[in-house]
Amino acid sequence: MNPQKSRIRVEVQTQYIEHQSAPDEDKYLFSYTITIINLGDEAATLKSRHWVITDGNGQQSEVQGAGVVGETPRIKPNTAYQYSSGTVLETPLGFMEGRYLMETDAGESFYAQIPPFRLAVPGQVH
Repeated sequence: MNPQKSRIRVEVQTQYIEHQSAPDEDKYLFSYTITIINLGDEAATLKSRHWVITDGNGQQSEVQGAGVVGETPRIKPNTAYQYSSGTVLETPLGFMEGRYLMETDAGESFYAQIPPFRLAVPGQVH
């Protein structure tokens, strides 16, 4: 595993889904759209994901599994793959971070880090 090999950039956009949330029941739904950009010179396939989700109370949960949204996309050089997913928190503020296990066509595995990003109900954090 060669972490320096990663030429993958991960960008994230988040959104609070008010109409599917129930604050009186401590249920806050967020969607996130991930863009995975291959800046390298060879294709890489996303094999698995590992997320760490932390709510405003410091409670953590982990999510691991094959691919993303049922796919294991092969991302060619200078192209991007985008998908959307979501999570439910018990607090109006939280954070997510993680990594993707990637594999080149030559069979070399490496991790692409997903930088921490904030999930927040608008108006909660200034």
